[in-house]
Amino acid sequence: MKITRIETFQVPPRWLFCRVETDDGVVGWGEPVVEGRAEVVRAAVDVLAEYLVGQDPLRIQDHWQVLTKGGFYRGGPVLSSAVAGLDQALWDIAGKTYGAPVHALLGGPVRERVRVYAWVGGDEPAELGEQIAAQVEAGFTAVKMNGAGVTSPIATAAETAAVVERVAAAREVLGPGRDVAVDFHGRFTAASARRVLAELAPLHPLFVEEPVLPEHGHLLPGLVEVSPVPLATGERLYSRAEFLPALTAGIAVAQPDLSHAGGITEVHRIASLADTYGAQLAPHCPLGPIALAASLQVAFATPNFLIQEQSRGIHYNKDADLLSYLADPTPFRFVDGHATRNDAPGLGITLDEAAVRAADRAGHAWRNPVWRHADDSFAEW
Repeated sequence: MKITRIETFQVPPRWLFCRVETDDGVVGWGEPVVEGRAEVVRAAVDVLAEYLVGQDPLRIQDHWQVLTKGGFYRGGPVLSSAVAGLDQALWDIAGKTYGAPVHALLGGPVRERVRVYAWVGGDEPAELGEQIAAQVEAGFTAVKMNGAGVTSPIATAAETAAVVERVAAAREVLGPGRDVAVDFHGRFTAASARRVLAELAPLHPLFVEEPVLPEHGHLLPGLVEVSPVPLATGERLYSRAEFLPALTAGIAVAQPDLSHAGGITEVHRIASLADTYGAQLAPHCPLGPIALAASLQVAFATPNFLIQEQSRGIHYNKDADLLSYLADPTPFRFVDGHATRNDAPGLGITLDEAAVRAADRAGHAWRNPVWRHADDSFAEW
């Protein structure tokens, strides 16, 4: 079996899909994208496809080595995301070829269902009570929310109080038996995070995500030491090597993204590395159906898995949603806040190829917003 063609599809709301076709007629799908830079990753996939076309798709580990290390300049979000989507597609082909789900190829399932959470509040958290109540009504046992919008370099008393008030409002609706995770999104400095974490502790967040920017990872040990709240990070870390300092710092939750951190191959290894540090895996996934399907395959085969992000109804999904490009939505029908184990071969989903091709003709040019402080200086989004 040989790879004969690789195509990419830039589909709303902000996603990029890739399709890998073989001469035996087996097709695999992946989701290689950097949100806001889809066109750039698309070009990277085209370059990497020069190597893959003509190759045996089942040599996944060898291809991963060449795609990530075959160039003298390596890594970074664009190349790692291009590799990630292609890697997902190769695993999809392998599962379909062997007639098994990817989680079986990773060693078999360690659980029968995977807990998932829903997003509430948007980039500027508001109207949380109604949104959380709707998710509870839908059966979810956990939600995640942004802690704040634009935040001063040293958070003011009002900004700090607003974060606590929002989480308190969430806790009031959720009660003690459900969970809320809080995303700082790198909008806080270490000094501000240290102050806010202490005040959030009585509200018992499941974890606080990206308490500082990834480039300030050297500050994580100090934050972990004083934080009474479990800390999580990893959506902007792209390899085991980049996760190692965060894990040695003592983070509680590792959050690699299956569409950014080298795909199934690398995230499976990141999960094993995290396990040696007593950290849990909670893959980042505010993306499309292929990324989520890949994430769930890893989750079913990972002992130290905690919870899975998913994008249904997320505030970014304006022109399409999680189910828009699926021929069968059954794999993402969550029951009591969980995804049940799917034994269909490969990634376990079937794409509506006609819908994907039609959406690609429309395309998208999604960009994240650029925020500014009151004095018009740049602010972290």
